Amino acid sequence: MLLSVKVHYHSYDAIIVGAGGAGLRAAIEVAGKVKTAVITKLYPTRSHTGAAQGGMCAALANVEEDYWEWHAFDTVKGSDYLGDQPAIDIMCKEAIDAVIDLEHFGMAFSRTADGHIDQRRFGGHTRNHGEAPVRRSCYAADRTGHMILQTLFQQCVARDVKFFNEFQVFDILFDDTSQQRKVVGVVAYELATGDLHVFATKAVLLATGGYGKMFKISSNAHTLTGDGPALLFQKSIPMQDIEFFQFHPTGIYGFGILLSEAARGEGGILRNVLGERFMDRVAPTVKDLAPRDMVSRAIHAEIVAGRGAGPEKDYVFLDLTHLPPEQIDSKLPDISDFARTYLGIEPKTQQIPIQPTAHYAMGGIPTNVDAEVLADETGATVLGLYAAGECACVSVHGANRLGTNSLLDIVVFGRRGGKKMAQYVLETDHPEITKDAHIPFQQRIDELKNANGQEKVAIIRAELQETMTKNASVVRTHDSLEEALGVIEDLSKRYLNISIDDKGNVFNYDLLEALELEHLLELARAMVVSAQARTESRGAHWRDDFPTRDDVNWMKHTLTTKKPDGTLRLAYKPVVGGKYPPMERKY
Repeated sequence: MLLSVKVHYHSYDAIIVGAGGAGLRAAIEVAGKVKTAVITKLYPTRSHTGAAQGGMCAALANVEEDYWEWHAFDTVKGSDYLGDQPAIDIMCKEAIDAVIDLEHFGMAFSRTADGHIDQRRFGGHTRNHGEAPVRRSCYAADRTGHMILQTLFQQCVARDVKFFNEFQVFDILFDDTSQQRKVVGVVAYELATGDLHVFATKAVLLATGGYGKMFKISSNAHTLTGDGPALLFQKSIPMQDIEFFQFHPTGIYGFGILLSEAARGEGGILRNVLGERFMDRVAPTVKDLAPRDMVSRAIHAEIVAGRGAGPEKDYVFLDLTHLPPEQIDSKLPDISDFARTYLGIEPKTQQIPIQPTAHYAMGGIPTNVDAEVLADETGATVLGLYAAGECACVSVHGANRLGTNSLLDIVVFGRRGGKKMAQYVLETDHPEITKDAHIPFQQRIDELKNANGQEKVAIIRAELQETMTKNASVVRTHDSLEEALGVIEDLSKRYLNISIDDKGNVFNYDLLEALELEHLLELARAMVVSAQARTESRGAHWRDDFPTRDDVNWMKHTLTTKKPDGTLRLAYKPVVGGKYPPMERKY
C-alpha cells in the first residue's frame, strides 16, 4: 500500500534540471521563447559552478598574442588526443564571444591597467603550439566561477525564469512506443514537503554536474552524486568515456578542498620535502603549469619515491612564499584564506601541504555539439533530451581536461543546448502523461521508508569512497580495479539491506542520501569496468600495468550501457580527428 503523499502536476514546454552555469546559460537562451522551468536540488547560487576559482579561457589576446587555433591545439593535446576535434574547434572559436557575452551581462572580470579583461597563465595553455605558457585565462581574482554563477542567475531573474528550488529530479519519463525514444516528462521530489511533482514537457536539458563524491578525497560538494547521468544510465542510455576522471594536483591535504591552478598561474611552485621543484624534471618548458594529469602523477611519483612530506610522507608543498604579499591579497584571496582556515597556515610565509584530489568527470552523458543526447554508438539521438556541463561528454575534454576549459564548456554548450532545445520545442506537440506516472518512484520512497535492514547509507558510502580512492584514482592496475569492482559489487548487495532513520517528509536528507548512494554505486561500477577494459594509459587514466598510450587499439570512445538484466555492455566509436594528428605529449 502506498503511503499518503501529495502529487502536483505541471506542464512546461522545456525543463532544465540543474542551475549551475550550464543550466542557467541554457535558461537564458530559452527564456521568453517557450514556457520554461528550471528544477534544482540547491538554491541556484549554491551550485558547484561557484566553487570554480581560476578562470575561463579564451584567445582574446588582451595581454599577449593569441589565437583560437592555438587554444584548440592545446585542448587536443591536453585531451591526449581523445577529444573530438570538430567539437573542440567549436568550443575554442566560440570562447571569445562567450566571454564577451558575460561581460555584456555584467560579469566583474579582473582588469588590466587600461581597462581590458585581464588574463593569466594556466596549465597546458601555450603560445604557438607549445612554445611557452600564454596568458589566456580570463578571471575574477580566484572566484571566477562564483562571479559567473551570480551573473547568469541575475540574467535569469531579469528574464523571469521560473525556478523550482530544492526539488530533486529522481525519474525521467520517456515514450518508448515509437521507433525513436522521446522525452515526455520528469518526476521531482520537493525537499521542503516530501511532495511529488510530475512535469509534462516536450524537452529536458540535464545540467546536474559531476559525481566526484564516489571518492574520499574530493574537491566536489556533497551534492555531486551523478544524479542526471545515473538516471539515464538506469534507463539504458550509455555513459561515454566514464573511465576518465581528473585528479586536480592541489587539494588541501586531508580535505581535498581545491587550491586553484591560479596559484601556479600567478607563480606558485610545487616542491617536495627536499625543497626541489620537481616539475622541472617532468615538464621542463611549462614546469608547474603542465596539464593536471601529468602534475598529479608527478606528485604521486614523488610520494612513492619517498620524497613526500609529513609523518606518512604522503603530501608535497605548494609554495607561494616568494610572491609579493600584495599579489597574494589581490589575485589569490580565497586560496590564502582556505590555507589559514583549514590548516592554520599563513601562505605568505609557509608552504601549503597539498595532495591530488578527485575533481572532474571527463566522461558522462554522450551528446553532440548541440547538446542532444545520443542513444548509442551510432549517433542516434533521444528526442527532446539534452545535456550540458560536467554531466555531459561532447567530447571536448577527451582523456584530460585543461584548466579553465570547464567554465568555458558550460557557457558554450549550455548556450548551444538552450538554443537547440528552444528550436525543437517550437516544432513539437505537447505530450500526454498518465496520472500514475509518479507511482514507480513513490513506491521506491515507500520501500526506503519502510525498510528495516541492518545496513547504513553513510557506512556503505564511506567504504565506496575508500576503495575508489585507493584502487581507481591517479594510478590504476588490473588488480586494483578488480579489488574495487569486488568491493562495489559487495556494497551493491549490502545496499539492498539498508534502512533510514528519518521516516518524515520535511527535508528528509536520510532519504535523499540513500537515493544518491544508488547513483554513486551505479556510476562507480561503470567507471571501474570501463577502466579495466581500457588496456592503455591515456590522460587521467593511468595503468601501471599498461604504461603507454596505444593509438592503434584505443583511439576510440567507450560507451558503457546498463542492460535491462543489470549487466554492462561496452561498445566503442572512433575519435573524430582533425588537423592535429596524434603525437607524443611533451611539455
